[in-house]
Amino acid sequence: MPTVPDVDPYFAQALRRLRLDRGLSLRGLARLAHRGKSHLHELETGQKQPGVEVAQHLDGVLGANGQLAALVTAAASVRDEADALELVRLVDASDVGIHMLDRVERAVDDLASGYATIPPTELLPQVRRWLARVGRLLEGRCTLEQHRRLLVAGGWLALLRATVHIDLRQPLAADRHLAAASQLADHAGHREIKAWCLETRAWDLLAGGDYRQALELSRQAQAVAPQDSSAFIQATAQEGRAWARMGNRRETRRSLDRVARLASPLRTPDRPEHHYRYDPGKALSYTATTLAWVGDAAAEEYAREVIADLDGAGRPRRSASARLDLGLALLAASKPDEAAAAAEAAIISGRVVASNWWRATEVVAGVERTGIGEANDLRDAYETFRPYR
Repeated sequence: MPTVPDVDPYFAQALRRLRLDRGLSLRGLARLAHRGKSHLHELETGQKQPGVEVAQHLDGVLGANGQLAALVTAAASVRDEADALELVRLVDASDVGIHMLDRVERAVDDLASGYATIPPTELLPQVRRWLARVGRLLEGRCTLEQHRRLLVAGGWLALLRATVHIDLRQPLAADRHLAAASQLADHAGHREIKAWCLETRAWDLLAGGDYRQALELSRQAQAVAPQDSSAFIQATAQEGRAWARMGNRRETRRSLDRVARLASPLRTPDRPEHHYRYDPGKALSYTATTLAWVGDAAAEEYAREVIADLDGAGRPRRSASARLDLGLALLAASKPDEAAAAAEAAIISGRVVASNWWRATEVVAGVERTGIGEANDLRDAYETFRPYR
């Protein structure tokens, strides 16, 4: 783009012409205009650009009927337009290919959907590669909109990577990537990613036994998340789990009722296995698990209903998870032999993945505490099919 000069040569020429037409020397004009001779010389030679008030004053002295002021105003308008065009050019300048952002965002959805089925040791390198690619793209030129989309994609990838690190029992890496995801969410103004970061930390603490802190983080996530978002529903469910772990039946039920109200109007998403899109079909499973944790006898009925629905729909991975829920419910109902059978069927199906393995751990530990003979076979299956050591 051509550079717009800081001074207008036409103004300089017009001022000199008007002065000479009036038969005035520079000294004479300076005396009439009450301006310094050197200053007028700089205006006539284009070394300085006058403001509108100076131009109007010289118009009056020279009887120029506003000619000089009009030139100054026009020059300012040209410069303003040029500045605006330059800003637009910079906003539109980009090294990001036209299809690259779409590829990045598709990869985010693919990886988030694969989380439930791809072993974490295989998923981690894929997430790492795409996160590195987003980092390289952010280092290049991109438009403001592209920049924000890259920040959002990077936030989701960092969050997913933290979740995988939690699965792999790598707490330091998990903490660092949760912090990175939260920072990217802040830069992008993306409240849902921010809320998922809090919910993920709550989930990790819940599995580790820090139920009070898990409860607090679940509530913080709800406060941050948009109320129509998947993160809001998941954080509400996580609150219910925390209450169940603490043995508070009243608050557990209240949380489950809220989840049911939030999930009831939802349709099944296009990709129900997507880790960050709430599938309303999961609500019944969460209810079964949460009630089992709090020792509610209704958990068994919920779990059997979930299994019947999933078996009929031909969804073996979810069916395996539901059988683990049934195992927890049967333990709560003092039926450890049936619990062992349900859990073993789930485990040997090969469909229990890292994201749900905590359920298998719960049932195995509960069955072993009863001392029944089936506990040994269940432990053998658990160790054989465990997705990580």
